[in-house]
Amino acid sequence: MKREIITTSDGSTTIHLPEWEESYHSKHGAIQEAYHVFIKNGLSLFNGKSVSILEIGFGTGLNAFITFLESEKHSQQIGYTGVEAYPVSAAEVSSMNYVTALQADRYLKVFDSMHAGPWGVKISLSDWFSLTKKQQFFHEVDDVQAYDLIYFDAFGFRVQPELWSLEIFAKMHRALKPEGTLVTYAARGIIKKNMQDAGFSIEKLAGPPGKREMFRATAI
Repeated sequence: MKREIITTSDGSTTIHLPEWEESYHSKHGAIQEAYHVFIKNGLSLFNGKSVSILEIGFGTGLNAFITFLESEKHSQQIGYTGVEAYPVSAAEVSSMNYVTALQADRYLKVFDSMHAGPWGVKISLSDWFSLTKKQQFFHEVDDVQAYDLIYFDAFGFRVQPELWSLEIFAKMHRALKPEGTLVTYAARGIIKKNMQDAGFSIEKLAGPPGKREMFRATAI
């Protein structure tokens, strides 16, 4: 499938799949979306406390990198696990402008290490942040009560509805600690129902730029 690099409305880049008319991040602003959905409405709930995070859709590494920056900013201990079935290429990584756009040039080596580092091995990227990348499909996630927070950043329901199924959300529920949180950019009725059937309590929140609403779910 053809993949192309595009620049989103906030000046940050993403990968676009023309055949699907789908992008890894919002065309209205990749960085803006990441901060709104995953930091403001996810990580900030933990108020600097130690947290274990599972990202469903590691992709370009943007969500992991901004989470790393937050860990440095707040001296917050974060164990981060990113799941990705189809890793992006080195050429695509080098085309992402996140380090510059985030004014984080001093952490260029960290961003590079996130992608160049081995899969299936926990690596320490700072005193505060560790990363484990797992090359697997989402339905292969089998963790039990291992995470405080899930960033659910799969491709949209329109193109891959199977990623938003009751089966997948049941696995997410099992992977979370009691009262753990899942945040996602999505806000569709069938997704809400599948989350609820899996055992989540759902909040509908204001969405990022270009999107009216999003979901935050709590494991009950």
